Amino acid sequence: MASRFRHAAVVGKYQARGIRPLLEEIAHFLIAQGLEVSFDRDTAEATGVADFETLTPAEIGRRCDLAVVVGGDGTMLGIARELARWDLPLVGINQGRLGFITDVPVNQVKEALAPIIAGDYEEEQRSMLEGRVWRDGGCIFEGLSLNDVVVSRGATASMVELRVDVDEDFVANIRADGLIVATPTGSTAYALSAGGPILHPSIAGWVLVPIASHTLSNRPIVLPDRGEVCIGIVTGKDVSANFDMHNLASLMPGDQVRVRRSAFKVRFLHPRGWSYYATLRRKLRWYEGVV
Repeated sequence: MASRFRHAAVVGKYQARGIRPLLEEIAHFLIAQGLEVSFDRDTAEATGVADFETLTPAEIGRRCDLAVVVGGDGTMLGIARELARWDLPLVGINQGRLGFITDVPVNQVKEALAPIIAGDYEEEQRSMLEGRVWRDGGCIFEGLSLNDVVVSRGATASMVELRVDVDEDFVANIRADGLIVATPTGSTAYALSAGGPILHPSIAGWVLVPIASHTLSNRPIVLPDRGEVCIGIVTGKDVSANFDMHNLASLMPGDQVRVRRSAFKVRFLHPRGWSYYATLRRKLRWYEGVV
């Protein structure tokens, strides 16, 4: 059994109405279990929580040893990128339908959290992407992604043409609405809806998925997560690069989006008995057969 946690941060989907009572209930439960509790500053300011110390993500990373994230997968994506550099473990509490990475139902919070904060849990680590946009020999933007890096056309523009290289090897020129480079975590997000395969989180790989390719032979491909994927803008208007929820618009022909594995990983804690396959069954409604 792992050592007991001492100081937890509570992070919430602060855009959601009526979330304050739930956040405060979780905070008081953590205190009753003997933990010091702080709130993410943006969460507290947006929800009106005033009775707890508030911290920035950087302060959470330096001072806390656990983060309890309440919301959905989008909420988790945002804070996971912020906290990954501090190797802080995260527990995801899902408000609505079960998420892929926020897997504790809100009606099971106490039953799930009590053993976890006592040190009895299952842990997994998820790889991340590090992406940079290069123009005229200089880096003009960089970001981390837990799900994916997406290069795509503008809303009113026609297709884009992209040159794809893996390290020093030319792969293809792709004419499509865009291209997705996804981690195993991101393989169940946009990449899945674009026709890509699901990668188990333990696989050291990425999936490269064209979006609405204009050539039927451009198919998704699974790559090892070593080296660098370089996506060059050949032609296209209003091309953008999206790093999870961080967007850089107006890429120009000649720009390059270079993607490699980040040195940081995200740590997720799950209740005992958690199963990735059970999550897939519930989320994707794989109900047929023996459950």
